[in-house]
Amino acid sequence: MATVSTLQSLIGGRWLGAQAAVPLHSALDNRLIYHTHGERIDFDEAVTYARKTGVPGLMALDFQQRAARLKALALYLVERKEELYAISHLTGATRADSWVDIEGGSGTLFAYASMGSNELPSSNVLHEGPAIALGKKGGFAGTHILVPRGGLAVHINAFNFPVWGLLEKFAPSFLAAMPCIAKPASATSYLTEALVRMMHASGLLPEGSLQLVIGGTGDLLDRLNGQDVVTFTGSAATAARLRTNRNLIAQSVPFNGEADSLNCAILAPDVSPDDIEFDLFVKEVVREMTGKAGQKCTAIRRIIVPEQLLDAVGTRLRERLAKVVVGDPAIDGVRMGALASKEQQSDVAERLALLSRGNQIVFGAADGFQPLGDGAADGSFFAPTLLMCRDGHRNDAVHDVEAFGPVSTMMPYSDLDEALALAARGKGSLVSTLVTRDPKIAARAVPAAAAMHGRVLILEREASVDSTGHGSPLPQLKHGGPGRAGGGEELGGVRAVRHYLQRAAIQGSPTMLAAVTGEYVRGAAVNESPIHPFRKHFEDLQTGDSLLTHRRTVSEADIVAFGGISGDFFYMHFDEIAAKESQFGKRIAHGYFVLSAAAGLFVSPGVGPVLANYGLDNLRFVAPVGIGDTIRARLTCKRKVDRNRKDIFGIGQGVVAWDVQVTNQNDELVASYDILTLVSKRE
Repeated sequence: MATVSTLQSLIGGRWLGAQAAVPLHSALDNRLIYHTHGERIDFDEAVTYARKTGVPGLMALDFQQRAARLKALALYLVERKEELYAISHLTGATRADSWVDIEGGSGTLFAYASMGSNELPSSNVLHEGPAIALGKKGGFAGTHILVPRGGLAVHINAFNFPVWGLLEKFAPSFLAAMPCIAKPASATSYLTEALVRMMHASGLLPEGSLQLVIGGTGDLLDRLNGQDVVTFTGSAATAARLRTNRNLIAQSVPFNGEADSLNCAILAPDVSPDDIEFDLFVKEVVREMTGKAGQKCTAIRRIIVPEQLLDAVGTRLRERLAKVVVGDPAIDGVRMGALASKEQQSDVAERLALLSRGNQIVFGAADGFQPLGDGAADGSFFAPTLLMCRDGHRNDAVHDVEAFGPVSTMMPYSDLDEALALAARGKGSLVSTLVTRDPKIAARAVPAAAAMHGRVLILEREASVDSTGHGSPLPQLKHGGPGRAGGGEELGGVRAVRHYLQRAAIQGSPTMLAAVTGEYVRGAAVNESPIHPFRKHFEDLQTGDSLLTHRRTVSEADIVAFGGISGDFFYMHFDEIAAKESQFGKRIAHGYFVLSAAAGLFVSPGVGPVLANYGLDNLRFVAPVGIGDTIRARLTCKRKVDRNRKDIFGIGQGVVAWDVQVTNQNDELVASYDILTLVSKRE
């Protein structure tokens, strides 16, 4: 008989656990595969280690350096993904299910590495500008900054995505310099433990930045304070219990909950059975019912269709569900695996019994359900089950009871308002899908649905070519929903990093604000020297290095020449009579001529460290420039970002943003913008 391993926790930098405790079984045949450990975890040690070792280690790196570590970690995990796939098979997941979990997890690391590199500074202060003047004389201003909280993040995850669930929380909190204590659900914690062992062995994570809890959380939440954060993914009932922890309330510890919800899909009234959209709707519902055996917080639980199409939709769904082969994913042709555990199998059966009261099962176990595989009869398989509710207004269970498995309920509506009302009966969900060909229906329905759903997918033939589907949260978009769905937010690009940072308003002189934020603030002291800023390498440039250019008087010949080159003969530049009758009272220069002329004033044309201009931000034409006006420009180094990259010759590069102010002969601002450039390092 094979030896059964005991899982271990990673606490205080060491692996803990030798005594077998709770048995864990394969979802495929119920054989014993692991035990949790029985040793008590010292959560005081875990919290202290995170604070005294994890925080300083992460703060020794800046945002850019932590982003680089995330990318390296993602590459490391991708190289070892097959080890995780082999273990994931024991959870009952198909290869496609595991792909979402494993490569979706590493993909999230890649995404946050990229976002961190592109959007965050090479420091530990994130400026939320622009600064605003708070006085008439320009000597007093205010702005906002985001800084690391100096605390730790406790991540409590559900059983359904043991890899992605950890990594999608870890990535933004790691970027925010917040050490993590991760607690996976026990049923599939063996896969999370394998992941954390890889991450720990990589040597890429500063000591104390990640700890793992196998088993219960004990008194962990009672040891947190206001600098810490708790995130949770799981059932709405557990979320409600955790968020009311007395210490979390007393210490005002932020709690971000993402709970399972009764997500829905609506087939709009403009779609007929002959439309491509009808088939798209059916495919999407079946995919969400059977993917991960329905164990997704985003799965479609309620299918809302026009009353005249209820039977037609039901027929198509039954036909498609009948083709789904259930069993051991190692067998060719199997498209749906098992639930994660026998406990989960029992829970889904109990909830299906509740849903069956007053509703009709139109497809289920009675339709020839026989999972394939040795020992499958002892496994945690469950038949894809479709129910029909003839009156969604009178049956509360379909809007209150979630069977967290391959179970969905159809219900009819008479008009779009009724469909939206039925969707809202779910009391808040993570996602809803609207299938329609009519933009007017989408424009009417989506704002109403958005009030009750965290994400809305509008699906039709054009979008279907690239659609990632109803049930796939993306790193770039917010994941979370109101009400029953937990009221929290995850992912959503750099927004997720901000959840783990502390925002503060700061006030002072522009010079002081520039010193704190690491960005030039208009009105702050500047550094002028005989060396042109474009002649300085990245290392030598300092925020506030500035050049005030010579002047140039704009002539009619300039306007005529620019019009000829650009092909822009807009009347304000060429029609003397119309221009005099305009609000400006005269002909004016092209805005883009002003930009071009300003570049001619401040550019140092010879070969030097500035390699390329790759864009403008925040461009505004503030006042018109007329014939005879004289302009000049001030170029100031606003922000430097060291992205730790090199060119093809091995020479380092950094990104420099330059503040440009173009003024006229009266020192009035006429144009304002930022230029983004690549600047070479000395080596």
